[in-house]
Amino acid sequence: MSFKIDRGLFKYDFIDHHAVLCVPVDADVKEIRKRYLQVARRLHPDSSFTETAAQKHLGNELLSKLVNPAYEKLASDRTRTEYILILSQIGKRLVQESTSVTLNTDLAKQLVEAGNIDHFYKTAIAKLAQTQYDSLEQAVQVIAQASELNLVYLMRSAGKASAAPPPAQPKAQSGTPQPNTPKNTAPAPTPPKEDLIVEQYIRRAQSLIDKNQFAPAKVELQEALKLEPKNSRCHSLIAMVYLKQNQLKMAKIHFDNALKLDPSDETALQWKPKIDKALGQQPSDQKVTSSPNNGDKQPEKSGSGLFGGLFGGKKK
Repeated sequence: MSFKIDRGLFKYDFIDHHAVLCVPVDADVKEIRKRYLQVARRLHPDSSFTETAAQKHLGNELLSKLVNPAYEKLASDRTRTEYILILSQIGKRLVQESTSVTLNTDLAKQLVEAGNIDHFYKTAIAKLAQTQYDSLEQAVQVIAQASELNLVYLMRSAGKASAAPPPAQPKAQSGTPQPNTPKNTAPAPTPPKEDLIVEQYIRRAQSLIDKNQFAPAKVELQEALKLEPKNSRCHSLIAMVYLKQNQLKMAKIHFDNALKLDPSDETALQWKPKIDKALGQQPSDQKVTSSPNNGDKQPEKSGSGLFGGLFGGKKK
């Protein structure tokens, strides 16, 4: 038995594992495991004493072909990180194709206009999860509905698909009104500012860093720096990502940039001296220089020597 779903993210040849489990796209492993156990208990044939043989078969098919693969993909740190990165890229691509995106459910259409995106989205997903597999015959439709919510949330999180701002009200003028002033003319809507978009990239990157998902965090910060290359916070955060990945030279470059833009940046002030000291301990790397023909004279060292020392290795 095959389960064909042609709405939401499924419409773009993508398997929406979050929709299968009905968890938010930023759910952590603990939340994913808890939800999986709930669904698995519901669908496993041994748990369905009162259902017919046909319903038990359908439940087992949903479990083996949709639910188990979804959990396997999202429970592993490595595969989940890759999956989240792909999700992020899909959201950005769909923003560019927003005129061709069609929505079928009222919930998804309401999310497009919702003011508090995160609250509306997570509340809607949680409500769908309560009854997602109550009717096994309707489970696929509920998955499609959850996937539409995921699609809209990803697009809006990209910072370019927000609902249009309401027209600004004309300011009341004091004194005698000018006779030639046009009436009932609202100013043109203000387009989203790039700094607001950058803040959303930074928030997503910080959340990924907190979860030790450095690769997708770096992608978010690189996108932010394309829009605002002189953002000291972006430079400081991406320097920390490089530092966590033991790319000390790149971390130094971005910490230097952060301090040039904001000499009081606490993170850069804390870590740059340690990086300078670590790089200075390498005989051929006392000066970080490069040649147009030869590139860096000495590659960075890897392993626990430098990296372990920077992040609290054993003190002598």
